Amino acid sequence: MEAAMKEAMDPMEEGKSSSFQRVKQGVEDRSKRVAKTKEIISKQAKQTKQILSKQAVKIAKQAEEHEKFINKVTHFLSVLGSGGFCFLLGARPQDIPYVYCVFFVTFVPLRWIYYRFKKWHYYLLDFCYYANTIFLFDLLLYPKNEKFFMICFSFAEGPLAWALIVWRCSLVFSSVDKIISVLIHLLPGLAFFTIRWWNPTTFAAMHPEGTSSRVSWPYVENKLYLWTWLFLVPLSVYTIWQILYFLIVNVLRGQRLLRDPEVMTSYRELSKKAKKANNLWWQLSGLLGDQNRLLMFIVLQAIFTVATMALTVPIFLSYEISIVFQILKISASVWNGGSFLLDVMPRQVILKEKLKSERDAVAQSQQEHPVENQNMTKPENSSEEES
Repeated sequence: MEAAMKEAMDPMEEGKSSSFQRVKQGVEDRSKRVAKTKEIISKQAKQTKQILSKQAVKIAKQAEEHEKFINKVTHFLSVLGSGGFCFLLGARPQDIPYVYCVFFVTFVPLRWIYYRFKKWHYYLLDFCYYANTIFLFDLLLYPKNEKFFMICFSFAEGPLAWALIVWRCSLVFSSVDKIISVLIHLLPGLAFFTIRWWNPTTFAAMHPEGTSSRVSWPYVENKLYLWTWLFLVPLSVYTIWQILYFLIVNVLRGQRLLRDPEVMTSYRELSKKAKKANNLWWQLSGLLGDQNRLLMFIVLQAIFTVATMALTVPIFLSYEISIVFQILKISASVWNGGSFLLDVMPRQVILKEKLKSERDAVAQSQQEHPVENQNMTKPENSSEEES
């Protein structure tokens, strides 16, 4: 009896084990297919990245070869564009936010191409680009969200606007790079200024029918509400960016930066300039010693952000202060542009011409005396082979 039961159970156990093996084999095959698919996608992504990088370098080199012509065209279009922008600002201020959006999605990719060639692409992780990306979401997807508007207003009229003044951004009509740098910091503030004070839709909301009193848009319940959405929440969003920036640049890509000193970041550029000038920023960043300069830079940037965000509250509440602040920003960038044209650019032109003449002289000497150059290199090569 027991033998018969065992014989009956054996096929059942064999069936279970075979079905288990089939399931196991199916899972293994599926995992292999997934791993293979991931490998193919990874290879394609690397190839695409390499192609884009090569194209970026190629475009940037071609731009450098035709630098003078590009500068002339840039100056011509910039002057006409500034006139058209001023007309639009007076005639249809409600369209300024859309002008800003078109500018950002058009010129920031071009800047990436140029910065990739120059090894400056880590600049695109700076707070100004982080904030500008948030502005696009607000203006295109949530234009009527009052709280979101106040956060963006704090960024645009706070750190971005004051960076235009403190870091001496220069409005130079013949330089695409400098124009983009100025507009990335200037246009958001103008866009949110027009929404706050000049947009017919929001202006109508300030004068509802049947009332003589002037209400505000966005609606501000009390001072706590004002400071929450103009200061505390924006500061929290800034803190998130600072943590992400530190993790990406200093932790994940730290070894890459150490291997290639030519790759520039904001900290590298500012510390290099501050050290050369031995100015106040260099002295302040060294308060905790040379080994903690990066930490001090983060602290100083945080202090700057807190101070400038706090100043957005009176700018938000007062139309007169807002007007004066817009004039101050534009005047500072124009003044810095004049200083660059008269003081810096002549030295750059002289240096470029000197380097070009030296390269031409070396190339000409190599063409005139190719045999001598070959003879000069032969002993060195033979000595290396012997050694």
